[in-house]
Amino acid sequence: MTAYIIRRLGLALIVMFGVSVFTFLLTVVVPSNPAMRWVGPHAKLEQIEKARIELGLDKPVHIRYFKYISNFLRGDWGISIRTHQPVLKDIATYLPASLELIIFGMLLGFVAGIPLGIVSAVRDGTMVDHGSRVFSIVGVALPTFWLGMILQLVFFKQLGLFPLAGRVAMMTRFTSPIEHITGFYLIDSLITGNFTAFGSALSHIVLPGITLAAYPLGLSARMTRATMLEVLGEDYIRTARACGFRERRILSVYALRNAIRPVITVGALTFAYSLVETFLIESVFTWPGLGQYASRAIISVDYPAIMGVTILIAFTYVLLNLLVDLTQAFLDPRIRLG
Repeated sequence: MTAYIIRRLGLALIVMFGVSVFTFLLTVVVPSNPAMRWVGPHAKLEQIEKARIELGLDKPVHIRYFKYISNFLRGDWGISIRTHQPVLKDIATYLPASLELIIFGMLLGFVAGIPLGIVSAVRDGTMVDHGSRVFSIVGVALPTFWLGMILQLVFFKQLGLFPLAGRVAMMTRFTSPIEHITGFYLIDSLITGNFTAFGSALSHIVLPGITLAAYPLGLSARMTRATMLEVLGEDYIRTARACGFRERRILSVYALRNAIRPVITVGALTFAYSLVETFLIESVFTWPGLGQYASRAIISVDYPAIMGVTILIAFTYVLLNLLVDLTQAFLDPRIRLG
């Protein structure tokens, strides 16, 4: 197990090193003038040259890279060219909104997807099974930005049930401001007893949450159906039925417990994938999260912000993948020999 952990950590470090090098080179080769953006469009040549020296753009690429990495490891992720604020501070400001949306959407998707997969497996070959399979495939295949706009047209314009965009109503910001504790509006408003803000935040997160939940819902439904069908064909399930156990007990205790592990594994990786998927969703719903911050950074060629967001997402994905691999290796010793 120790040798397996060392191998996996080594591979994770190689991946992170490759991501940092590739992203840094992209920010260098893309035509831009960070020094001019730093001082403004009407700056003089002397000011631009001074900004180049201040930002370290006068140094060779490899020196700039190693200086960036050494500062990064010490907690200095650079200064955003667009906001003139530390990138780490900007990320800490925008990340809670994205995490709240991702957690809400993931919970919504898996809470609906797992029962859908169970029903599909139990009713294998029936119209219920075919319908749930079509529904799950559509959830995985639909482009998120298209689904988001359709939900806006139906539930905002036609029915008027949910707000169009934003994280909380503008009037609520003034009449019932949310006290910042965790950065999660639903939690902060609830624990402080601000139920007006809680209702506003909940109504605003529903449509983007459903949009984000479409992919994990379809994926978890498909995975649950496949693993449940495999488990339901095992000998111990037939033995349990022959002994007269209730079908509900067989499904929940014996079948689901053994079928759910691959679904949880996929769910952990889906969480990391949602960090990228939420970029489009945040643009459609004007959600003030990390995706919106990254989109503006890309448009303005804000390379410190681009580097920070890219490395954060890559680290999250690698970390979750590593945890999943180590958990599986701990539970199944055969994996360690691979």
